This record gives sequence, structure tokens and C-alpha cells, in this order.
Amino acid sequence: MNTRLLLKGFEVELFTGRFSGEHVGVATAAASDLADFVTEPDHRNLEYITEPNQHYGPLREALLAPRRRLRQWLVPRQLTLIPGSTLSLGDSHHFERSDPLNPYHDLIEANYGTRVVTTSVHINLGLEDLPLLFAALRLVRCEAALFLALSASSPFLDGQPTGSHSQRWLQFPLTPERVPLFQNHPDYVAWVEAQLATGTMQNERHLWTSVRPNGPRRPYQLNRLELRICDLITDPDVLLAVTALIELRVLSLLQNPSQLDPLKVSRLTTDELADLCDANDSAVAQMSLDATLHHWRDGSPILCRSWIETMLEGIIPISRDLGLEKQLAPLHRVLNKGNQAMQWLQNYADGKPVEAVIQDSIAEMNAEELKASKAEAILG
Repeated sequence: MNTRLLLKGFEVELFTGRFSGEHVGVATAAASDLADFVTEPDHRNLEYITEPNQHYGPLREALLAPRRRLRQWLVPRQLTLIPGSTLSLGDSHHFERSDPLNPYHDLIEANYGTRVVTTSVHINLGLEDLPLLFAALRLVRCEAALFLALSASSPFLDGQPTGSHSQRWLQFPLTPERVPLFQNHPDYVAWVEAQLATGTMQNERHLWTSVRPNGPRRPYQLNRLELRICDLITDPDVLLAVTALIELRVLSLLQNPSQLDPLKVSRLTTDELADLCDANDSAVAQMSLDATLHHWRDGSPILCRSWIETMLEGIIPISRDLGLEKQLAPLHRVLNKGNQAMQWLQNYADGKPVEAVIQDSIAEMNAEELKASKAEAILG
């Protein structure tokens, strides 16, 4: 088989704070001292970006190494990393600027406030062939809800359960409010230029949606697909498993575009597909793996968990051919035990206070890193 793995890279956002779970902003100082990190508009979270790589072994270390360096920097400040994708124990009523002089941050604070103070992981897949890139964007947009379901980790806000599994996705201001399924690159360029002309988008980066094209000069020069919908996944093995699932779906599409491109296969119009995608995303933000969704092929209802199980069965042949069966294994654990949000909510239902749930998870996140680091040392 001649199929090659795609280049893959990550943009990872993290919260910092006390071991008690209280968020404390140090992004400006951390980014000044640590070359890996950049600030977000609110200084309670910060971001690092991994170098693209085809292979999963190096990607694992690329995910963990910046976290180790940041932890070492946090130790003398008696601070740590806080899991979850919302201000679980924080104060969402005020914005804490990382750069008071940045005019773009002025706009964000004025228009969105702390709705944008979240963490997530953006998964990038390299695709330079533009027709294939836009076919992949359509497929991943139509299945993005499934990846949010596997990653949901934001059921709390301000010390209380919100009633949803991904509060982050429900509160984050999707911009523009309605994004079509793009038919090709010229269609995308014309649409972005129109948004910029009307002010719906302030700049070419101001496209906040579940999945988007990315590249060195958007919207004109593009070389990758960026999935933005996932909540923060702290377990590197689960994150790489989710990435493998996305990659295998895209590679399956590249082998069989006539069977997997929604533009060619779906019985729905592109407008109906865009509405279906947005509705599925919202349903999963509420109930994640237990949500009832509607399939992009014909709009028929399907349980989210069942859809993912069917997808995993469908990619068995290509995962074997590419040696990625073991890479996918953590997804079965998520399907059986629930994502992080579901586990947290079960602990809360069993009587554990939100503060204790987050504090235990802080320790677990650190333990995951130590375990992964030891495994890397043995393999290295």
C-alpha cells in the first residue's frame, strides 16, 4: 500500500493556577521566559505549538516536552497546570488581560469577554492538494462532533456543573455565526473576502469554527486542515488516538473520494449539511457520547457512541495497513469509561465536590506526564 501518513501538528492551550484549582495568570511572564509558549488575550491560559511530524512516536514527545518545561518553571512559583477547558473553579466574571496595549485584544475583550477564556487542542493535518484539502474539510466538518465527544472536558464553570459536557463549545463565540461547507478554494477565498469587507471577520484569523483551512497566507496559500472543536485532552495517548482516527478518516477519503466526500455522497444540500453539522456540535456539547446525532449521509438519527464504534470498525483495514491499530486503542477505553467530562460528572454525582474533582485531576494530569516520560526514557 502506497498511502503515506500526513504531517501532523498541535496547538495546545493550557490553564495555570494553584494546586487548589484556582486559576492564576502568568502567561506574559512564562512566554517571556519560555520560547515554546505564546500568550492568549487572557493571561490565565497560554499556548504552545508542536513542529509537524508524520510519525506518532515523536509527536508524543513533542506534546510532553513543553509541558515539562512549563511545570519546571511553575514549581518555584507554587503553581501547576489545571486540566479542563473552562474556568472550572475560576472567576468567569472578569477578563485578565495579558497585553493591555494590544488593539486586537481590545476587540476580543469588548465583544466576547471571558467566553473566550478556554483551553483546547487544535489538530493540524498537512494537505497541500487543494481539491483534496477541501474535500477533507467537508468530511471532518460533518464528523467534527464525534471528536468533540471523545475530548469533552469542560462540565464545570465557576465551581458549579453547567449541565453540559463541553461548556467551552457552548460558550465560545463561533465567528461568523454561520459558516458554509466550502465547495472549493475559490469559493472559500470569495467568502472570506466578503466577511472581511463587511467586518464580520476582523482579520483572516477571525474564523472561529469547528474546522478550517490553514496555511502560510490565508485565505490564498493553504497547506493544512485545522480541527478546532476538541476540548483540551490532557492524556497524550488519548490525544494521539483521536488524531489517528481523524487522519485515518482523511486518508480513507483520499482513497475513496466518491464514497466519503459529503458533497458527492450526501442526500442533503450544502445548506442543510451546514445546519446539521452545527446542530450535531451543539448536541454533543450537551451530552457528548450519549447525544443523539444526525448522520450527514441522509440525516438519519444515530447515537454518537454508535457512530464512533461504526467508524472504528470501518477503518480497521487501513489502520492495519499503516500499523496504527495500537494507536487507536485508547479510544475504546474512552467509549467504555467515558470522556473526562463524563468521569468528572460521575465523581460529582457520587458526592465529590467540584473542588475535589479538579484537585484530583490536577494530580492525575501530573501522573500521566510522569508515566509517559518514564515510557519515553525506556523506549529511548
